[in-house]
Amino acid sequence: MTKASDVVCFSAPGRVNLIGEHTDYNKGFALPIALPERTAVTFQRAEVETMIVSSDRAQDRVEFPLDTTPGAVTGWAAYVAGIVWALRRAGHAVPGGTMSISGGVEMGSGLASSAALECAVLGAILRATDRQVDLIEQARIASLAENEYVGAPTGLMDQLAILFAEPQRALLIDFSRPVTRSVVFDPEASGVALLLINSHATHRHAGGEYAARRASCERAATALGVSFLRDVQDRGVAVLDGVPDPDDARRARHIITENLRVLDSVAALESRDFTTFGELMNASHASMRDDFEITTDHIDLIAATAVRAGALGARMTGGGFGGCVIALVDADGAESVAASVRNQMRDSGHPDPTITRTRSGHGAGAW
Repeated sequence: MTKASDVVCFSAPGRVNLIGEHTDYNKGFALPIALPERTAVTFQRAEVETMIVSSDRAQDRVEFPLDTTPGAVTGWAAYVAGIVWALRRAGHAVPGGTMSISGGVEMGSGLASSAALECAVLGAILRATDRQVDLIEQARIASLAENEYVGAPTGLMDQLAILFAEPQRALLIDFSRPVTRSVVFDPEASGVALLLINSHATHRHAGGEYAARRASCERAATALGVSFLRDVQDRGVAVLDGVPDPDDARRARHIITENLRVLDSVAALESRDFTTFGELMNASHASMRDDFEITTDHIDLIAATAVRAGALGARMTGGGFGGCVIALVDADGAESVAASVRNQMRDSGHPDPTITRTRSGHGAGAW
């Protein structure tokens, strides 16, 4: 059993969602993996009623009282203050002290840097206080911090993916309960590679577009007389004839079809059918582009270029409006696909993307 300590170190990874975008707050399905890159927290507790936090990506330290409330802390430190607030709200003791953060997950890239920070801070505090909290409850606490303290209306996917992740596995999440199931994801064993293409076009979850998509889904559910779009999943897209607003109907169509693509992707991965999985990635991107309208011309060009260059499939990953694209490629052709994307971005006047081969990594834990 872990013993309380005056100094603890804890880290949490970023995540890539293989497929299943904006389905979490609709109580649907998603299939994320954790990334090798991690955000690390060192916490030194003290007998004080404040928390002092610093980051290797910020110049100034931030100090706030343990009884902080939403709105009192802004910027990157709001995610730390939000965890303190959410833990106390859930009835857990939170000691004061000094916390230093070293970030390995790039901010604004759509790789869940905020959730990585939340889960690392949460884990450090729980370890320092010798608290044993169920992982589902930890995900809810971290999500509460992001939703109500920071003000970003995200779902539960990032936190669950980060807390439950395993190497060489993807995580099928059913948000209706929620429950998770491990799915083998080891493309390298089949001569296939996963490219992570960072466009360097940042996105912001707290912005109005994300909230607008969530509100649209909620209006569609209300029009259909249900609490969540998941409740009409088995009735197919024909049910959307009952949604009077055409934009809301298109948003809902993405959710219903995306849920099916997630389940079909699990079947494809379990049979190591990466060709079918790639096709499902392409269909997912088209749905995000045409129905949910969360991609950008820049992101669309990256995905299309990767497919033209031979990728089995490519799609935007994350909440949208910038960030990253993932591409599934034959390992032998990975460099050729990457070169084609770089050349096209250069010719189109976009920033040079950062392209890496990635894999599924470990979940949050002590380091």
